[in-house]
Amino acid sequence: MLFSAPDIPMNDEEFRLLRDFIYQHCGISFTEDSKFLLERRLGKRLQFHRLDNFKDYYYLLRYNKVKDQELNEVINIVTTNETYFFREDFQLRTFTDEILPEIIARKKAAGEDKKLRIWSAGCSTGEEPYTIAMLLLDRPQLVEGWQIEIVGTDISHRVLQIARKGVYGASSFRSTDAASIQRYFSPYEDKHRINDAVRNLVTISHLNLFDAPRVSLLGRMDLIFCRNVIIYFDLMAKKKVIESFHQRLRPEGFLLLGHSESLMNVTNVFALRHFINDMVYQKPAAPTGFSL
Repeated sequence: MLFSAPDIPMNDEEFRLLRDFIYQHCGISFTEDSKFLLERRLGKRLQFHRLDNFKDYYYLLRYNKVKDQELNEVINIVTTNETYFFREDFQLRTFTDEILPEIIARKKAAGEDKKLRIWSAGCSTGEEPYTIAMLLLDRPQLVEGWQIEIVGTDISHRVLQIARKGVYGASSFRSTDAASIQRYFSPYEDKHRINDAVRNLVTISHLNLFDAPRVSLLGRMDLIFCRNVIIYFDLMAKKKVIESFHQRLRPEGFLLLGHSESLMNVTNVFALRHFINDMVYQKPAAPTGFSL
């Protein structure tokens, strides 16, 4: 008969060391009330490495030759990745019916190249960037002749593997109609696989939003989706990430956050636009003197 190893308690000093280390790496913030959560989630890693306490695990993360690989394991463990296709449909209607036509009309009027670049920041298992691709494919008359690039990024290697594979179970389709499943997916065992027509519009990459040099390599974007991500950041981390979004967006580009997220008390470099179905943030056409 097999017995599991006893739980190893985490003291306050160990909690602060690990909490601050994770925060400095990626901005995810844990309050004092989260000690039990961190203890429970990371306890299995102590057992895996046969360590006696969390301080030894902290030193492993800082100095061991496997520290980079182990930090990836930590990120996979502590991040939450609940998502599904066509999430927050009211915001998606704003994107397809109002924002997208506005961006295209503006580019045409300015004589710009027919290029549309969209970033799904914190794309998790890929449902969001693939949803954006499906929405664009549903409107061929609007984007015909346009070069479309949708970039999905996330800090978790585990979820990115799922996104690249593009195979999804029933929980991912809770807001997806049968017609979209039939058009954009193929049966795969007891699940569904995303079709190449959708996949070809999307690039999936690993990215830490706190890695400013890597973020800058993305180039300029017309629109950024970052939904249900900054809720895990404290104020300083939010400021840092939002500043990078502002730098990556073209003038008059849009930032779409989750329905429970706001830039109130974070920054005033974005204007809040009121559309029929939702309110979204927009980068002004020219510097306004605002600051983070």
